[in-house]
Amino acid sequence: MSWPKIALFIDGSNLYATTKALGFDIDYRRLLSEFQGRGTLLRAFYYTTIIEDQEYSSIRPLIDWLDYNGYTVVTKLTKEFIDATTGRRKVKRSMDVDLAVNAMELAGHVDQIVLFSGDGDFRSLVEAVQRRGVRVTVVSTLITQPPMVADELRRQADVFTDLAELKPKVGRDPAERPGSREIRQQPSQFLSRGTVNRSDRVE
Repeated sequence: MSWPKIALFIDGSNLYATTKALGFDIDYRRLLSEFQGRGTLLRAFYYTTIIEDQEYSSIRPLIDWLDYNGYTVVTKLTKEFIDATTGRRKVKRSMDVDLAVNAMELAGHVDQIVLFSGDGDFRSLVEAVQRRGVRVTVVSTLITQPPMVADELRRQADVFTDLAELKPKVGRDPAERPGSREIRQQPSQFLSRGTVNRSDRVE
């Protein structure tokens, strides 16, 4: 029996919020290895936004690393704005449409899609992909208060995997990571092959 063809779709900001709530970081090299061991991994998409005109963004080293280590990174520039009612700075950011379009495009070529997000807005996407014969696994968590996954998304999925269960395979303690301070001090360790210039031209 041939291995299933798999594609990963990672909602970056949602996954970051989920891991923060669970108290660990994702080791993206181990994440890739974990799903390469489950089938033929065709694509691993990572979606995130970058704030326009921000001189240093803590996400850039991660984006550059992912880009050179097997992930397809999809970014979008976003702007900060002042909320008229609260006076607080807010960021308009959503990669939902980009993720949905890519998932629908790839649905005819894969057997399984793994969605790393708890956003209930993806329920209709999951349903549409399932109608094309694709099995969908949703990865988020129920153990936080409140849960990070929308009930309607969890129910729609063929399989729900709690991220807490994946921690031994794809996680690491936040204390083990090269923090943003270390990255700034030792950029050559993380930002190799001219990636700083590349990230400046992210569209």
